[in-house]
Amino acid sequence: MDDRSHAEVLSMVGERPSPRPSPQRGEGVGRRWLLALALVAPAAFAQPCDKPVYLTLDTGHMGVAELVAQVLNRQQVKVTFFAANEKTMQGDGSLGSYWAPWWKARAAEGHEFASHTFDHVYWRADLPGQPARFRVRPSAGPAAGKEATWTGAQYCAEIARAAHRLQEVTGKQPLPLYRAPGGKVSPRLLATAKECGFLHVGWAAAGFLGDELPSETVSNQQLLQKALRDVRSGDILMAHLGIWSRKDPWAPAVLEPLIAGLKKRGFCFATLRDHPAYREWVAHAK
Repeated sequence: MDDRSHAEVLSMVGERPSPRPSPQRGEGVGRRWLLALALVAPAAFAQPCDKPVYLTLDTGHMGVAELVAQVLNRQQVKVTFFAANEKTMQGDGSLGSYWAPWWKARAAEGHEFASHTFDHVYWRADLPGQPARFRVRPSAGPAAGKEATWTGAQYCAEIARAAHRLQEVTGKQPLPLYRAPGGKVSPRLLATAKECGFLHVGWAAAGFLGDELPSETVSNQQLLQKALRDVRSGDILMAHLGIWSRKDPWAPAVLEPLIAGLKKRGFCFATLRDHPAYREWVAHAK
């Protein structure tokens, strides 16, 4: 680095460079120079990423949750979690007390959170008339598997219930976003959710990472190769913290090679707080 750059770096940490340090002061200046370089190097030399992708993870049986956390930490990747209180391999549901410390730790690491509806409630159909009513079917909770008719207010309360629980367990305000289970929505449902403060988040076609597909017909290697080939800048990616039906689990085989492979292609990872379609909504949410 030339003398001018040296001066600029030192000025950033409040030091004035000496043009020709005396032998007595040289060692101290050298130490200050190394300290200054260490402090500013990440900001000064990091290359801006113009190819963001947005990895999102929905809850599931949580059997791979610890592994996922380790991979994200190792790769220094931040994601957005969409959470419902689903049945888990261990504990009292993915938003229950057993998993609360896990969510708290993810918040401390800088991840973001949003609702997936508390009882993982599927939209089934719009019903005619006013006010808005919907046919729904939860896949978790006491009414799992039973169809019901809900008003728009009931549906909004279900979204908010998961968001409130996330705030309890993470200590962090969730994003004013939600994801409908299965991505199943209608224009009327989306308008209803928006009126009560939540924007819906789907995923890109290439961002469907395939962990829900049967491993007997689609191997992990095929899913990895497809994602590395097809993902494009700006895509929202979606996978889960464990899928009951897949016999060959996706995350242990695919997650880290996928992240590393996308990085090698020049992609970076961001949360939905920074997504151009949602950041203004998030910034102005009450």
